[in-house]
Amino acid sequence: CPVVLAPKNSSVAMPPPADIVKVAIEWPGAFPKLMEIDQKKPLSSIIKEVCDGWSLANHDQFALQHADSSNFYITEKNRNEIKNGAILRLTTSPSQNAQQLHERIQSSSMDAKLEALKDLANYSRDVTFAQEFINLDGISLLTQMVESGTERYQKLQKIMKPCFGDMLSFTLTAFVELMDHGIVSWDTFSVAFIKKIASYVNKFASDISILQRSLAILESMVLNSHDLYQKVAQEITIGQLIPHLQGTDQEIQTYTIAVINALFLKAPDDKRQEMANILAQKQLRSIILTHVIRAQRAINNEMAHQLYVLQVLTFNLLEDRMMTKMDPQDQAQRDIIFELRRIAFDAESEPNNSSGSMEKRKSMYTRDYKKLGFINHVNPAMDFTQTPPGMLALDNMLYFAKHHQDAYIRIVLENSSREDKHECPFGRSSIELTKMLCEILKVGELRKLIC
Repeated sequence: CPVVLAPKNSSVAMPPPADIVKVAIEWPGAFPKLMEIDQKKPLSSIIKEVCDGWSLANHDQFALQHADSSNFYITEKNRNEIKNGAILRLTTSPSQNAQQLHERIQSSSMDAKLEALKDLANYSRDVTFAQEFINLDGISLLTQMVESGTERYQKLQKIMKPCFGDMLSFTLTAFVELMDHGIVSWDTFSVAFIKKIASYVNKFASDISILQRSLAILESMVLNSHDLYQKVAQEITIGQLIPHLQGTDQEIQTYTIAVINALFLKAPDDKRQEMANILAQKQLRSIILTHVIRAQRAINNEMAHQLYVLQVLTFNLLEDRMMTKMDPQDQAQRDIIFELRRIAFDAESEPNNSSGSMEKRKSMYTRDYKKLGFINHVNPAMDFTQTPPGMLALDNMLYFAKHHQDAYIRIVLENSSREDKHECPFGRSSIELTKMLCEILKVGELRKLIC
C-alpha cells in the first residue's frame, strides 16, 4: 500500500501532556475560572496563581477542594486523583476551617451551634480536615459536649426537642467520622462518656440517627479496646439490644447485630458460652428469622455480613466438643450411648431389661449397637475418638433422639432391617454428617473467617 504523508503545513492534533489537567475552579460570587493545572508544580504555587487571579491576599490561608458532595481537600498526596474536566472550589485552608468550626461549635447561640455542628459532621469525613481539627483537641471538646455540655439544654428539650436531637445527632456523627480515620486511640475515653453513649441506646431509641451513631460508637469501642470492652459490657446488656432488632429499620438492626457480634467476639472464652445461653433465652434466632430474614424487604450486603459473622461466632462455640475425644472409661459419656440404645429399643420393654445373665445382656447390647450403626459393636465409645467430629457427633445424636424421638426410632428400625448393601446406619451416618457440617460451616476457623 502506498504511504500517504501529511502535508508539511497541516496541523496534527497532539494529546495533551500527561501532567496537565484541565479543570474549572469556583469561588463564591465569581464566574468559574477555567485553567490548566501542571501537576509538576507545587500545589501552593497553583493556589497562589488562583488567588492572584481573583486578587485574594494571604494565599496560604486558602486551599482547593472537590466541588462535589465529598468536599474533600486536595493535597499533595491525592492531587493525582484530579481528572480532566473536574470542578474544584477555592476555599479556606483545612487549618483555618478547623479553627473556625472549633470556635463556632462553642457558640452560645443554639442556632449558630447547630449549624456549626452540621458543618463539622460534613467536613469530618475528610482526613485532611480531621487531622487539623483533632490537633486542636477537637475530640476532647466533642466528648465534653456529650458528657456534660448537653446537660445545659435538658430544660429546653420540651420546647426545643427537634433542635436538641439534631444537635446531638450531628455531634455524634462528627465524632464517629473523626474516629474512623484512626488518628486517635479509643483507649482515651472516660467511663462517663461510655455511660452517656450507652444511655442513648435506650433514652433516644425513638431517634433513629442518635441510636444508629450510638450503636456504631459502642461497636468501635468494643472492637478497638480491651478495656473499653469490659466497660461497655457492664453498661449494655443483650436485653437492651434485642428490642432494636424488632423494629423495621434495617440499618438499626444491622448496627445492633454488629454490637452483639463485637461483644461476642471480644468476650473471654469462659463468657462466650454464657452469652450464647442468654441469646438463646432471649430467642435471638426466632427474632432474627421473624424481623430480619423473613421481613418484606431485601437483606443488604452489610446485614448479610453481620448475620454471617454471628453464625460463625455461634458455630465456633462447638469447637471444643468437636475436638474432644470420647474417653471409653468415662461412665458419664458411656451413659449417653446407653441412652441412645434405650430410647431406640427399650421404650416398651424397659421393665425386662434387668433380667437375664450378664452375658445375655452383653450379647443383646452388641446386637443393638450394630443396629444403631456403630462400627465398634462391642465398645461403640471407640467410634467417637476421632477428631473432628469428636463428642459433637454424640451430642447431636442424643439431641435428635430426645427431641425427635419418633423420627429417631423410625430411622433406626428402618435401617436395621435393610440389607447391608442398602443400609444407611444411623451411627456412622451421624458421625460423618457432623464431620461434613463442621467442614462446611468452618467450625474452628474463627479468626480466618472474621478477618
